[in-house]
Amino acid sequence: MKTTSRLLLSLIMIAALASLSLAAPAGDPASEAFRTTFLSGKMPWSQVLEQAKQEGEVNWFFWGGSDELNTWVDTKVAPPLAKLGITLKQSRIPNTRDAVDLAIADAAAGRGLGQGTVDAIWINGENFFTLAQQDLLFGAFADKLPNSKFFFFDPKDARSGPNLFDFGFPTGLREMPWSASQYLCHIETSRLSRADAPKDFAGLEAYVRANPGRFTYVAPPDFNGNTFVQEVMYAFNPDGTTFEPFQKNAADLGAAEFARLTKPGFEFLQRIEPFLLGGGGQDGNRGMPIYPETPNANDTLLTNGEVDMDCAFGPFRVNTRINSGDLSPTTENLIFPEGLMIKNKNFIGIPGNAPHPAAALVLANVLSEPSNHIDKLATIGFELGVDVPLLSDADKELASSQAPSLRGVTNNELGNNAVADTNASLVDIIETVWIELIQKQSSKSFEQIVNDAF
Repeated sequence: MKTTSRLLLSLIMIAALASLSLAAPAGDPASEAFRTTFLSGKMPWSQVLEQAKQEGEVNWFFWGGSDELNTWVDTKVAPPLAKLGITLKQSRIPNTRDAVDLAIADAAAGRGLGQGTVDAIWINGENFFTLAQQDLLFGAFADKLPNSKFFFFDPKDARSGPNLFDFGFPTGLREMPWSASQYLCHIETSRLSRADAPKDFAGLEAYVRANPGRFTYVAPPDFNGNTFVQEVMYAFNPDGTTFEPFQKNAADLGAAEFARLTKPGFEFLQRIEPFLLGGGGQDGNRGMPIYPETPNANDTLLTNGEVDMDCAFGPFRVNTRINSGDLSPTTENLIFPEGLMIKNKNFIGIPGNAPHPAAALVLANVLSEPSNHIDKLATIGFELGVDVPLLSDADKELASSQAPSLRGVTNNELGNNAVADTNASLVDIIETVWIELIQKQSSKSFEQIVNDAF
């Protein structure tokens, strides 16, 4: 996005954020009529394709921090769309919030369906929650796409849970699963053996105290940094119920209970801070701890020999980055923290003011093709978003044979240590507390910081 565009966006956002809640403005009549008919389930897909061809383009906003993903989109997504008469316009953004803020700004400026800027977003968690709370989503489209047959969407079937809930918040079929991922850590085994690597946060604290500067984690608001902090909150939950209370929404949990549950976790983060990369190396001497802004930046520290362990989403990510030369061949995944490794799905969402709604639906359907999911798994190590039991026998076999190496862990180990993600309404609060307490070193009481965040 150009600098002038960012300045304009900032000015528009002042108006947008002046209101605590927005409602999607009415769009142009033709686009509104299209939405109504499509969501009723009465529109044949051929008509959607014809409308999308007339629209001629689709603006997809997605995290652009992976060269492998960007190449895959260029070669596997743009060509089939072009055959359908749709030009894929990519906005490779550093943070999903950029797209969400733009959709909100469009709404604040009175732009409805057919009039906005963002057609589709690679989205999940608190970002989806934000658009849902503002009523700025296209509607319940997911089960109406032709490729919906490869996903469980039946509320009576427990296997539908990952598709019907996003960070504990109901999707309402307003986003389409695109991939799955689990948060895990990896080590440089030439410097840190598997036997000596920490298995839980108590072990991590012992390790960093014995080896100052040899570990750090990605800073929030990057979702990888948020997830590290969330797992810490699970581990230090004083009731021993780990992730369970964090499935409640913020309103039900309340500020006082949130503070009680998270204070031990944040105290742990404060304790280890002097022993992170750049820290002072002893209690009471914080030094200047370094928190990388992205997992790729953290990988660079690992490759350069500055740290011995780092963490990020994606069980196949290590294999992909070894193949690309970004990680050493002696890098291996690690089960950490045992029993508390967050796993979720991520989605394709369509804002309620998408300028090309039919083309956005076609994009979502193309991204939902089992062949694309399998190819994405094989070439860039993104876990399947489709539900394997619904695939053909041939696709099941292909997916199994094409899966990259897990580099030191097994699927059974990952499954046995998987836990649910934090409720979407709590993610921003946890992030805000971290920024105020850890990054800004606020002198306020912990309880006041939490109250301010709520």
